[in-house]
Amino acid sequence: MLLAIGTVVLAYVGMTVLESRLYQASAKQSLETQIHAIKKSDSLQTKVPVKPGDALGRLDIPRLGISVAILEGTSLRTLRLGAGHIDATPLPGESGNSGIAGHRDTFFRELRNVRKTDEIQLQTATGVLHYEVDWVKVVRPDDISVLAASSESALTLVTCYPFYFVGSASDRFIVHARLSRPSL
Repeated sequence: MLLAIGTVVLAYVGMTVLESRLYQASAKQSLETQIHAIKKSDSLQTKVPVKPGDALGRLDIPRLGISVAILEGTSLRTLRLGAGHIDATPLPGESGNSGIAGHRDTFFRELRNVRKTDEIQLQTATGVLHYEVDWVKVVRPDDISVLAASSESALTLVTCYPFYFVGSASDRFIVHARLSRPSL
């Protein structure tokens, strides 16, 4: 009986990991297609409505080896497949404080090693934005002040804390970064 349960659990984990890797590759291809379409188009781009699950871009933190697709929304499925844009914050690449959430036990695991001044790159269909980490802190889950509107371009990454806790985490690990240079 235990062997059967163990096999089912391992199969589930394996399928989940495979699904997220395949989706990451698909999202990367989708972003490349969007970039190519914008470069090819000479007309002004109209803002297309974003639907839950749409690929919005890619977040890279080179020093930590993080590279993850950013998807619209924070549903369980979305966060299983990539990092999710938090509703009610500006879209990645827009001015203001954009919020991005990710699971601590998958894509955002390495955030535990982030340092002040680390570079975060945000690739969208319109270009690459470069952010610099200016602070890191741990807050209670109901403290949404870290997502407050901002007049400057900022990026706030949110994941559960502590990193090695099994079950529902009691706190949130917040990484805040400010725009250091716009797309090239």
